[in-house]
Amino acid sequence: MSARRAVSARRALFVPAALALGAALTLTACGPDNGDAAQPAKPTQSAAPAAQPTAGAPAPAPGSPSAAAPAGGSSARPKSPAAPATGGGSAAGGDEAYAYTHPCKADKLTVKVTTRAEAPNQRVIEVHNQGTTYCGLSYYPLISLGSSKAPNHGNDLTPLVPGGLGGPPAHALAPGKSTYAVVDLNPGSGAVADVDELNVLPDDQMPNADTRNFPLGAGAKVGKQPKLGLYRESVADAAASTETAGRS
Repeated sequence: MSARRAVSARRALFVPAALALGAALTLTACGPDNGDAAQPAKPTQSAAPAAQPTAGAPAPAPGSPSAAAPAGGSSARPKSPAAPATGGGSAAGGDEAYAYTHPCKADKLTVKVTTRAEAPNQRVIEVHNQGTTYCGLSYYPLISLGSSKAPNHGNDLTPLVPGGLGGPPAHALAPGKSTYAVVDLNPGSGAVADVDELNVLPDDQMPNADTRNFPLGAGAKVGKQPKLGLYRESVADAAASTETAGRS
């Protein structure tokens, strides 16, 4: 090979190599320099997320500072507790408790005396509350048996009554209702002369002036020891109560 041809060959090899080197340098110049490269922006520090309750841990009590507000941004207001029911009861005279502290007044009661059909010697005393509230009566009425012609009742007969009753409260009478007591005029034998009247005081705390007088009617026979039962809701129960009269 001649010297000119050899030089041409070397020049041909050099040009591609130089071009390749130049391209490499160009790429290096365009890429970021390790020393001056922009670092990734660090995330700004934000408030720590609310701690989530661990499994099994009790939830914060409602209303406590740590209790989370419900979604939507408004806090739930607890409902006010319902106001306690105001019983019309004792304040308005609507129950038995009221009756035990408010004795019946004579002008609010009507009293009737009738003969019991099943037993001609028994008299049914019916006391009716015509008032608008409950009121209290004693366990049984106060009664006496005497002569309508007597100047006073000092010599009247008084019946046997049930014993062992204790003190008040006694018998509550609802407004518009009646209660009954039965007196057996002659539970034994024999009769007492000149007794033709039954005198009834509905409650033992009432004054004697409130006593009502009822004729026994023709043919009534009054024994020496009549028996009086307790006030009861029915005539049958009142009649049965006379059997306990005289027992302690």
